[in-house]
Amino acid sequence: MKQGISNQIQLSTMEFIDYYKILGLSKKATEKEIKAAYRKLARKYHPDLNPNNQEAETKFKQVSEAYEVLSNPENRKKYDEFGKDWKHADEFKKAQQQQRQQQQAYRTAGGHSDQQEFSGDFSDFFESMFGSQGSRSRQGRRTGQTRYRGQDLNAELELNLKDVYTSQQQTLTVNGKKIRLTFPAGIENGQVIKISGHGAPGPHGGPKGDLYITFSIQNNTDFKRDGKHLYTTAEIDLYTALLGGDVMIDTFDGKVKLKVAPGTQPGTKVKLKGKGFPVYKKENEFGDLFVTYQVKLPTDLSEKEKELLTELQNLRTHGNQ
Repeated sequence: MKQGISNQIQLSTMEFIDYYKILGLSKKATEKEIKAAYRKLARKYHPDLNPNNQEAETKFKQVSEAYEVLSNPENRKKYDEFGKDWKHADEFKKAQQQQRQQQQAYRTAGGHSDQQEFSGDFSDFFESMFGSQGSRSRQGRRTGQTRYRGQDLNAELELNLKDVYTSQQQTLTVNGKKIRLTFPAGIENGQVIKISGHGAPGPHGGPKGDLYITFSIQNNTDFKRDGKHLYTTAEIDLYTALLGGDVMIDTFDGKVKLKVAPGTQPGTKVKLKGKGFPVYKKENEFGDLFVTYQVKLPTDLSEKEKELLTELQNLRTHGNQ
């Protein structure tokens, strides 16, 4: 098992993103305007048009996330009403309904409740609900506190492509606590993994939320990765291309010797089966490596070389007549 380069990585929660601002729109934007803004920005920041540009990649993720929420009428309505806490809107509404029913039951029984009706935004709900000491009956007895699940945390973990070629053990620091995790080989850039029970603690002893880790994979190699497959180029000289021969090729985990067929043309592509990237969570399964040959032409020819090449040219020209 390969150990991570860094034994300890501090994770931090991501700041709230204004989806309308990301798309350059107002809250009154129509569905058509949202779609048009997304298409324009997605093209601008697409990874294929901005290779090895981390800032563009982050922008592309934010634009995609904003569109995913705002293009869904139901999610957009929740987002407009509850902002950064829109994912917990249903819990909030359910809590409101339960409290109203509880208060009504007290009134019907001739009693009263010191609970306050939730109002304002969702953050006020948490402060009101979890900051109180719970409801009490007229005799002053505690009637209990609702245990709510803790907030989920989001973090980004940056690794090099070589780091995820093998399984990784990393010790992460989350909320001041160290947790040791094993990340399987083959993790892709932008992939999100959920670590259950490592989010924020739940109020009043409620269960913890989850931790969502987004992986940012930096490629500092000469290989291009596309899922489980790798792509690279290999330089061969003119004589090897014409006459054939052996050539040493770099793969991700070492060198291999390949036979070059006589008459190999520039741009010829060969496939090395099983020499690509490991497949996520599939033991001993790898993609393929595709090698494109680039023919290097000789320079600074000697007079003898020029004479021989001229002779070859004449032979090819007149011999075919």
